[in-house]
Amino acid sequence: MDIAQEAELDLVEVAPNARPPVCRVMDYGKFSYEKTKREREARKHQKQIEIKTIRLTPRTSPFHREIHARKARLWLAEGKKVKFQVRFKAREITYPEIGRETLLAIAEQLKDIAEIEQAPKLEGWSMTLMMTPGGLTE
Repeated sequence: MDIAQEAELDLVEVAPNARPPVCRVMDYGKFSYEKTKREREARKHQKQIEIKTIRLTPRTSPFHREIHARKARLWLAEGKKVKFQVRFKAREITYPEIGRETLLAIAEQLKDIAEIEQAPKLEGWSMTLMMTPGGLTE
């Protein structure tokens, strides 16, 4: 402690469970600042995966489904995840198989470039299908 006070620095306990306990003389404020700076820099270099959402209804025409599938194909090629969501209104919810067929048809179209991360799942008034890039590339 005398050494730390003479140097006007902090005495930091590094390994309290060791015998004898290991301490270090350092400027703790500077140490914590550099640590947060390193963490911030590490977060900056992390890869962020973007999720794009496409909303459909059970009555969406095959022509419009093709357009949405083409748009999803571009996003998947860029490395983004795509979430397809079929929203049911009123009595449409009594026929969830129509929404499931729609989602499976889209998944079939995109199977060459993407794989299914989450199978069609009914949650409340919507059914979702999640697809990630990386399918069979031959």
